[in-house]
Amino acid sequence: MNIAQNAPVDTAVGKRNGWILTVAQAFGGANAPIVISLGGLVGQKLSPDPDLITLPVSLLNLGLALGALPAAYVMRRFGRRSGYLFGTTIGMISGLIAAMGIILSSFVIFCLGTCMAGFYSSYVQSYRFAAADNVSGAEGQKAIARVMVGGLVAAIIGPQLVIWTRDAVPGTAFAGSFISQLLLAALAFPVLWSLRSTAATRTTGATSSAERPLLEILSSRRYLLAIATGVVSYGLMTFVMTASPIAMVGHGHSIDQAALGIQWHILAMYGPSFITGRLMVRFGKERIAAVGLLLIGSSAAVALSGFDIAHFWVSLILLGIGWNFGFIGATSMVGDCHTPAERSKVQGANDFLVFGTVACASFFSGSLLHSSGWETINWIVLPACALVLVPLVWRAARPLSAA
Repeated sequence: MNIAQNAPVDTAVGKRNGWILTVAQAFGGANAPIVISLGGLVGQKLSPDPDLITLPVSLLNLGLALGALPAAYVMRRFGRRSGYLFGTTIGMISGLIAAMGIILSSFVIFCLGTCMAGFYSSYVQSYRFAAADNVSGAEGQKAIARVMVGGLVAAIIGPQLVIWTRDAVPGTAFAGSFISQLLLAALAFPVLWSLRSTAATRTTGATSSAERPLLEILSSRRYLLAIATGVVSYGLMTFVMTASPIAMVGHGHSIDQAALGIQWHILAMYGPSFITGRLMVRFGKERIAAVGLLLIGSSAAVALSGFDIAHFWVSLILLGIGWNFGFIGATSMVGDCHTPAERSKVQGANDFLVFGTVACASFFSGSLLHSSGWETINWIVLPACALVLVPLVWRAARPLSAA
């Protein structure tokens, strides 16, 4: 059933916080693109085993998954602002450690840095939920999409910093890019300091009488479908994106072309956010999520049609747009599944399951690319999309009040 979220609302503060979170997303959202663009390439240089070259990117996703539930607890116990300030501190430390790993030619230290970057990302990922804390219905869907627009700036900042700063530390390629990761987290700190608490986001730590056990919530078909949609949208995107820079370089394209391909991909991930909220209001979140999965499947078809740079870039663009529709749709679907008292644990459980799967996809992507090639990765995308697309279309055709 659709869960009503009746809580005191401070719309003015909620809107102000939304803009703050959009700016914070622009800085914090660049964290992952830097690791994704360079993790496999640095891993190729430092890794003692070819099967481990994408391990740094996989650890980013593992850190994100492992950090989701602790981040939810911290924010539930101490509030959004304190949690986000703690997260940016982790982000600064992660950039320093990753840079030191490159300087010292230590694969282990570099991997520790990218894993900590994942812990930082677990806070950044929750900005989308925080945006809807004090707005509901159609406005809540628009607020989620609006914060994701901050990722547009991140899409420009992250890959461009890779290009501009990769030789900033003489004799140590890419160390400067991870120092820039540290600086971006530092810039996010004063922005998040201005975040304000609202009646709907304050908690005392006590369990509300209206709060259901998590296992009961997990038995809801609506919640399970929301999780599955997020898992497939984000999991497949990561599965393909992790391997794509290495595949591009392996098929004769330059590192700059690979970085620009990731930039176009991330622009496509966040660019549609200007209209995604309105599309969900008009057509329904489930329908928009279904279109997202169709686009992800189309991206695989393009990738399978050739190895020119155009094939890689068009495929990555379709993959990004598909992720936007699928993941924002899934996020809005999660919002239908909890009361205000259940917010933190439901959102945390969702992110743990989504990003735990994403981490597995990232781990599997590197070894599969090495053993079976780029084509195999894209063939796997098609049945995975179909698996969730069928119940999603069925759900979209049912009345909104159905469980």
